[in-house]
Amino acid sequence: MTDRYAPLPRPRSDLTEPPDAAGAPDRPDSLNGLQGRMLIQVSAARLSYVQGQVDPARSGLILCGTDAVRKAGALRYREGYAAPLLIDPAVYEVSAATEENPFPCDVEPTLFLDDPLELSLAEQRDAGATLPMTPTGYIRAEDSDALRAAVTRVLELDDPEVIFAAPVDVSWLRDEESTRQLIAHLRRVKGPKAIMLGGQMDPLARYAKAVSHLKQVIEEVPGAALLRTDLAAFGALAFGAAFTAFGASSRYRHVVAPGEKAQVNKSIPIQSPHILFPDLMAFFLGETIAKRYGGAEAPVCFCSACAGKLALDAFTSNRGELPAAAAAHNVAVLMEWFRALTSVKPGTARQQWWFDRCRKALDQYELINTSIRQPKAFKSPAQLDRWASTTPGTAKAPAQTAAAERRR
Repeated sequence: MTDRYAPLPRPRSDLTEPPDAAGAPDRPDSLNGLQGRMLIQVSAARLSYVQGQVDPARSGLILCGTDAVRKAGALRYREGYAAPLLIDPAVYEVSAATEENPFPCDVEPTLFLDDPLELSLAEQRDAGATLPMTPTGYIRAEDSDALRAAVTRVLELDDPEVIFAAPVDVSWLRDEESTRQLIAHLRRVKGPKAIMLGGQMDPLARYAKAVSHLKQVIEEVPGAALLRTDLAAFGALAFGAAFTAFGASSRYRHVVAPGEKAQVNKSIPIQSPHILFPDLMAFFLGETIAKRYGGAEAPVCFCSACAGKLALDAFTSNRGELPAAAAAHNVAVLMEWFRALTSVKPGTARQQWWFDRCRKALDQYELINTSIRQPKAFKSPAQLDRWASTTPGTAKAPAQTAAAERRR
């Protein structure tokens, strides 16, 4: 079992603190350089929106998209970016893993290499990635053959400085048997394992025990990391993940199985950016926040990006500079939460901090809804409810907070 104890979020009074002014650390050369960090996963096209808020001393970047390799090389070698930097090939977005071809990446062969897996890894290394990540296809529910084939091929590389990407359907966390199977396969890999969960909307909300089973995987798989996620990035760190990555946009906060179209709430047209509401620990469309508050005074944000100049109801359009300002706000708040986590002693104290922070956020829903005289204005996400339903060190705990219970 791995060391369970790792990083998490922070009080609003600290949101004025900007990213550390100290210079970026030397470029890390192994998993040690990633240990305990929460990276920001972002498309190369939107990197400029968030880079200024990413704390190089504690965080780093995972670049996605068709231009990720080129952008990573420019960052590392032209701009001198020294913090952890990963490249996600994201093959799982377009192709599923099979027993015959667990790494279905399309890379042009060279004079010296013609194996797609090794070519992808070499390309990432050449671009300055801290560690290369396998171009694994999407691992569908209960497809043990594909997962076994991927693990076997990585073992053949005999390279502990390769991150094995495990983009698995969240159905693997549905029950004890499938969770144990996943753990058994992942434990065979000696190096770091980057788990990414697939499913529509919020994958961890699909099954009642998904959160507790995720914790089990993190605790029992040495070197387990959780990428392309949201609140679970903090929860996983609290329970011992090697490192995590929080998606800068909704697209990078979960994986949609290849061939499927991402589901959205059709009753709410997306005409504004998603905004992280710090007190509620959840994302809401900026337009939704503005409508809920109406004529009431919305909270002014004092994160290092907003600096007290913007209220949470200001992000009402996808035009102009608002999308970039929204992304900067979101990452600034995440970095402050992360500083709060790293200020708490690893182990039970960090787990307790996460538990308390989630419970406090749930209580805020009733307080804020009451203050704007709309009992159901803001509803907590199921994942937040589930993180708050289990106390540190136990498989099960107080069912829910009184506030969460009253909403049912």
